[in-house]
Amino acid sequence: MRIVAGRFRGARLAALGKGDAGAHLRPTADRVRESLFSMLLGGRFGDPLTDARVLDLFAGTGALGFEALSRGAARVCFVENARKAQALIRENTSRLRIGYEEASLIPRDATRLGPCPDAPFTLVFLDPPYGKGLGERALTAALKGGWIAPGALVVWEEGGDVMPPAGLTPLETRRFGDTRITVLKAAG
Repeated sequence: MRIVAGRFRGARLAALGKGDAGAHLRPTADRVRESLFSMLLGGRFGDPLTDARVLDLFAGTGALGFEALSRGAARVCFVENARKAQALIRENTSRLRIGYEEASLIPRDATRLGPCPDAPFTLVFLDPPYGKGLGERALTAALKGGWIAPGALVVWEEGGDVMPPAGLTPLETRRFGDTRITVLKAAG
């Protein structure tokens, strides 16, 4: 798994090893990430990346958040509760030589965020385990806790149709094999 474009272009990210099957991570494939970022930067959504504050929920390896940093985001906050995934995010942060001023990790269940400890985020990536209703719960918690800025874009990766909570409007959905990417906008 590599960073597709930007200042970290070509950098390899730490991912699961052969003995790590029990970690249940499903990183976004390079080709899907490339298509996703092309969609985001294609003009329809303006420029959601430059100087963005990014929230990466169910972050896994952190690939989406690191790609956003590589392409001009100012800061990313990874939320992940699996210990193996937390270790991978820390390793990838070290590999890319990213400091705390650009990236932080909150070891927490994304469905139980509580109040946002900082300014709200302008771009949110959401890649929950498919088909378990966790995306809806996480977005509800993020909205309730003030994690999502007014007018923010939310990119939700899921295996099927999504049911966004009140306050989020679907803008576009694209299918990539078994994956659906839905872009939503927070009420402004």
